[in-house]
Amino acid sequence: MRPFAPLVDRLKAAGLRPTRQRLQLLRVLGEGGHRHLTAEQLSAEAREAGLNVALATIYNTLNQFTQAGLLREVVVEPGRSYFDTNLGPHHHFFDESAGMLIDIPADQIAVAALPAPPPGKRVASVDVVVRLTDS
Repeated sequence: MRPFAPLVDRLKAAGLRPTRQRLQLLRVLGEGGHRHLTAEQLSAEAREAGLNVALATIYNTLNQFTQAGLLREVVVEPGRSYFDTNLGPHHHFFDESAGMLIDIPADQIAVAALPAPPPGKRVASVDVVVRLTDS
């Protein structure tokens, strides 16, 4: 069996062409289980793995992976996003001083009420980010 075969299948199932760079970045993303990475962090990990991928390509690939359902984007403030490899239902703590996300199981947060969505729209999901600061 080819070492990239499961990654090729995963990309094809998501409707993406399995290019060399997509395969390599998906491999790097998959190392270490569920985690949260910025584009810059993935770029550093790719360099450590011996990959020469431009930061713009990493941003484009992360956005493609997110649109294809392979990643989840968590926006913590304008212009600052993390990409989450955990696609299951959950929420996040955001530690502002450490600049890191921590998963919160979905059953540990209850949303009591939501406003009615605008006409022609439906609520797709609710993402809660609880911000932490040092005491």
